[in-house]
Amino acid sequence: MSKLFECPEWDCASNTSKKYNFKKVDSSAKGTKTGKISKKKKPKRHSFATKGDSEDNAASTNSGNPGKFVRIQKADEEPFDAKKSGKKVEMESLRDKLIGSLKGSRFRFINEQLYTNEGKDAAKIFDEDATAFKVYHEGYRQQVSQWPLNPLDVIIKSIRKMPKDYVVGDFGCGDARLAQSVPHKVYSLDLVAANQDVIACDMANTPLKKNSLNVVVYCLSLMGTNLKDFLLEANRVLKMGGLVKIAEVQSRFVSVKEFVKNVEKCGFKLLDKDLRKNYFFFMTFKKISNTGKDNKCENFSLKPCLYKKR
Repeated sequence: MSKLFECPEWDCASNTSKKYNFKKVDSSAKGTKTGKISKKKKPKRHSFATKGDSEDNAASTNSGNPGKFVRIQKADEEPFDAKKSGKKVEMESLRDKLIGSLKGSRFRFINEQLYTNEGKDAAKIFDEDATAFKVYHEGYRQQVSQWPLNPLDVIIKSIRKMPKDYVVGDFGCGDARLAQSVPHKVYSLDLVAANQDVIACDMANTPLKKNSLNVVVYCLSLMGTNLKDFLLEANRVLKMGGLVKIAEVQSRFVSVKEFVKNVEKCGFKLLDKDLRKNYFFFMTFKKISNTGKDNKCENFSLKPCLYKKR
């Protein structure tokens, strides 16, 4: 036979027989079949231990039910406790509630001080506590989110309809959203400057020039017990024929007629009022005379807007 077709592994030569040392199989023995080589099957091993786990962990895994995944506990890992985990979540929830309650109480306290004191005294609260203004406006925004409408949206809509060259003063502006929402020139004023665009001052004594504005806005900002001083300042900075736009919570008014009468004593005339909006009253006044800061009209105020504990 040609060497080309020679298969040295299965050649019947004597040297090959010696190499593999085949033994004769006893066909009479049980469990064997003539002509076939019997092989002992090894049992399958089910191991789900990951690389790096100890042999003990692998052994403990294999001793369980094969085919099921078993969570392997690391040596330095604390045993999982469902009850303890649930208790931790409960404690974190309780802590958040307590923090929220404290912030709410502080907001209500600051809010009460703003409504029951003159503007200059209210300013002292923020001067003495740098975080008070932030706490107040966080609480204020939370209250706004629960109202049927945001009165500032109504004011913004009305300002957008005015001539673009009108100059506006936003008295008690908060975070100055009015200035960010209209194309007009807006001076944003408040007791504390929430950002670089806000002028920090008492609304009864602003740094604005006399007869420099076309519109003054008081959106939920007629706080304090000296509203006469605020309106006389509005009269000073407004041009003749300038407008005062007021939005306030309706529950603050004991008598709308009496309030209108007091505002008109400060040199204004009522143009229109909208008392139909749910929860809020809207009024627009026009400047008809220069009264000056020495006006002898009586001081007046609105009922404080105090929030109940929820």
